[in-house]
Amino acid sequence: MVSPCNTSETMKILHAFFPPTFIMHKLLIFCSLYEFCVSGVSGADWGVNYRHSHICALKDSSVIMSCTYTYPTGYKIEKVFWTKNPVKVGEKFPDLSEDPEYSQRLQYLGDEQKNCTIRLSHVTKKDSHMYYFRFTTNVTEGKWTGLPGVSLTVTDLQVESPERVTEGDSVRLTCKSSCALTDRATFIWYRNSQPLTERRDRNNQLLLQSVRREDAGRYSCALQEHTYISPAVQLNVTYPPKDSFVEVSPSVEIVEGDSVTLSCSSDSNPPAEISWFKEGTFVGSGRIYSISNISSNHSGEYKCKSRNKHGQKDSDAVTLNVTYPPKSISVSINGSGEIAEGDSVTLICSSDSNPPAEISWFKGGTFVESGRIYSISNISSDHSGEYKCKSRNKHGQKDSDAVTLNVTYPPKNVSVFINGSAEIVEGDSLTLICSSDSNPPALNFSWFKEDQSSSVGSGQSFSALQSGRFYCEAHNQHGSQRSDTVTVTVHGRKLLYAAGGVTGGLGGLISIFIIVWLMRKKQRPNHIAQKQDDLYVNVSAHNGSLSESDAANQNDALYSLITLSNFSHNQTEGKASDSEDTEEVQYVSVLYHRNNEMNQPEENESQYDNIRKYQTDAARRSTDQMVEDQSVIYSTVK
Repeated sequence: MVSPCNTSETMKILHAFFPPTFIMHKLLIFCSLYEFCVSGVSGADWGVNYRHSHICALKDSSVIMSCTYTYPTGYKIEKVFWTKNPVKVGEKFPDLSEDPEYSQRLQYLGDEQKNCTIRLSHVTKKDSHMYYFRFTTNVTEGKWTGLPGVSLTVTDLQVESPERVTEGDSVRLTCKSSCALTDRATFIWYRNSQPLTERRDRNNQLLLQSVRREDAGRYSCALQEHTYISPAVQLNVTYPPKDSFVEVSPSVEIVEGDSVTLSCSSDSNPPAEISWFKEGTFVGSGRIYSISNISSNHSGEYKCKSRNKHGQKDSDAVTLNVTYPPKSISVSINGSGEIAEGDSVTLICSSDSNPPAEISWFKGGTFVESGRIYSISNISSDHSGEYKCKSRNKHGQKDSDAVTLNVTYPPKNVSVFINGSAEIVEGDSLTLICSSDSNPPALNFSWFKEDQSSSVGSGQSFSALQSGRFYCEAHNQHGSQRSDTVTVTVHGRKLLYAAGGVTGGLGGLISIFIIVWLMRKKQRPNHIAQKQDDLYVNVSAHNGSLSESDAANQNDALYSLITLSNFSHNQTEGKASDSEDTEEVQYVSVLYHRNNEMNQPEENESQYDNIRKYQTDAARRSTDQMVEDQSVIYSTVK
């Protein structure tokens, strides 16, 4: 390259456009400023030749600026260096090798003969300048700066892409730089920082045909064998929802009272609107559906629906299985209406619980069976009573209300109860009472006398007036049953009852005393009657508690002993002749039973026994008429 000073060609060009005075003024300034002019030396002997006058380099790469230089023979090179940009008048040309910003990155690859090539590493946009090679010789005027130098432009890479595309469309991505790269390069593409190995091309464009949702991501580009990677650009692929599903938290067993959260996940672009449904019924919206204090009513199938402008999709259903202790326990009886003996009955226990409860059956508090169904075949009256079921699972237990089994059946165990003794006196009546076990209770009773086909009475009680064998029949709507027979005995009345007039304790004793007195009066002569004043009556009465031996022997009865006498033992011996005809000692024993403690029907009436008259030996030897009058009277009244 020749010097612009004193060259005919340069002068011709300048004179074509500018006045001579202007041209000379500017050249003087230029030459003095840049020291391009060498006095007395031809420009053809001086020069710097650059391989590339313009270099476009990638950021963070290494740039090689190749050049050669020439100088006249006889000169000796004293210093070579690279400088940048024009300097101000009077300032010294800076040596880049001494500049801190370049010293570590600049490497001189030439020599002091002809080669002036350098390498500049890790270039940045701040390194974009005009660079010149300059050398000086041993001659004061022998200095040279190579013009116009090398223009260095440092560029980065940018990915150009549409903001969004729809699934199925085609898209083209371009890796752009601010200048045309000097070196021929191979482009590498990255998606989400991962290289697309199939996309290595000298072309700076990436073509995606029929884009898929999987193609969405952050794209960047680079040059092979270069470390710099462009900033990533998001490729937004829009598409309808897919892969919708529901997650339940907590994932363990859900117990009544817990809090549960359902989360809907959906792959869609743009993000979908979420709606929640329980078994087809809308229950909420939003990606999360929360249930606090969950109850059994929340059990069921849930799903979420995802929707955006490109479409919609439902998730698979998830089931909320809420566990809880038994509740709403009840017992139902299979069949309705009356339960008759011999029927088959089924009791069914209904229980609302989760997990299903174990069922136990109780009759009046006593365990009888397990299982939801309790069956009784050929039911009997023994099965009557209150039944309930107990429902139990791991969360608790509960009893049902009691139900009553009322088993109806015909009369059984029919019997006749005799109110009093089975032996009565003619003219009296005996009450017979008919009892039975039946459900419903027997309301119709019939009385029969054995060997008679027709009934002799009706009603639960019957008065028997005559001797015979009697039985009763009890009836209800389910049937009838007869009792065993009972025997009633009716005795005829006697001429004299020893106890006929005795109706009370003391009255009975007085009556017996009068009878005995009349008998003695009839038997004794008149001259004996005057001696009645000598008669002693000894009455002993026992009414109340007896000794244990007396009670055992006499059946807790009342005993009265009446002893009549009119002579002492000595008097009887002194007057034997008189007493043989007229006098005798009589003993009357009256036994009166009044049983206050043993409540037996046959002993409710007074009993009198053993009225006896005792005669002395002399009396037994008396006349025939006396014998006739001395009859012994026995009477028994029950």
